[in-house]
Amino acid sequence: MALPFDKGDEFALDKPALHPCPHLAGHACQIHDRLEASGFSGCRGYDCLGAGQRLMAEVFPGQDWRQDATLRRPMADGFAVLRRIHAGLELLLATQKLDLPDTLAQERAALLDSYHPATGWTLATLQSFDAQGLPRRFSTFMAALRPYV
Repeated sequence: MALPFDKGDEFALDKPALHPCPHLAGHACQIHDRLEASGFSGCRGYDCLGAGQRLMAEVFPGQDWRQDATLRRPMADGFAVLRRIHAGLELLLATQKLDLPDTLAQERAALLDSYHPATGWTLATLQSFDAQGLPRRFSTFMAALRPYV
């Protein structure tokens, strides 16, 4: 529902953001077993990294945009932030294989805690993610890893 796609090589039709795909039935894709043959190879290539499932479990438990259309925008906005967070988490977890000095190891641990809070995410904490400076801290940390990669 959240993501748009444009008709082209990867999608057989246009779909605006905040509108369900016409192949969606409940929470399942009716053409999942034949995406490529149906002109939807872009769906096969996309990975939300678990952000969609986490959003529904932590931020919008028991809520459904089909029942309440006013949830579409906040769900889509929350998903966009949580998808970036999950991409960052994936990289942070990969850095655990690196032998880092204590200062960088401590910053990694702090970022992991911030990107995966013990209390979980809420819509308010997702909305304030950028304002907290976490993306900038993440970028600075990743840049500091160059000598260790």
